[in-house]
Amino acid sequence: MSEHVWSPQQLGAFISSVSATRLAAMWVLFATTGVRRGEAAALTWRDADLDAGRLTIRRARVVVNHAVLDSTPKTEKSVRTIGLDPATVKALRSHKARQAAEHLAWDGDYRPTELVFTWEDGRPLHPDLISRTFKRLAEMAKLPVITVHGLRHSYASAALEAGVAMKVVSDRLGHSGMSITADLYTHVRPEIDQQAADQVAALILGGGA
Repeated sequence: MSEHVWSPQQLGAFISSVSATRLAAMWVLFATTGVRRGEAAALTWRDADLDAGRLTIRRARVVVNHAVLDSTPKTEKSVRTIGLDPATVKALRSHKARQAAEHLAWDGDYRPTELVFTWEDGRPLHPDLISRTFKRLAEMAKLPVITVHGLRHSYASAALEAGVAMKVVSDRLGHSGMSITADLYTHVRPEIDQQAADQVAALILGGGA
């Protein structure tokens, strides 16, 4: 496993270690969907259909010359709708309830933005703050140092190792083409190739494979 990628076990350990933090749902979302930092920072509640378990990526918040700008996602295929697992939906529901309580607590001083992930008073999160906070939390969890983008790679590697088709992983990540996904994650291909060999042989040859 690359030093810039966490194993599924390390991802799970990180999520457990941050479960009581205010932005726990954001870290869960990174781990279970592989969204980009800017995409998470730009998410609004209109993008999240929690009843259907679907999330639509429409925009990104990026840093250009120290200024934060709202932009369209990286590529045409970055605009996408992806499924959410029940645990991620539960985390987002809890976060939404916490945010509603914060809105009431701040009363007239709250700055409504419709963003999913904000400061307690509703202000948008700076993307660089997300990176700094992640680094601090990873160190507290005593895990190898990776970047927030490393969480994206970790998700993709875990998905491929779990047997998810390369095309599906590519679509969920918003890559412009499947070749990009394949080039990025060749380090897990031998294991997946062996798993595929065993699974297909078992299907064709039955228990004698």
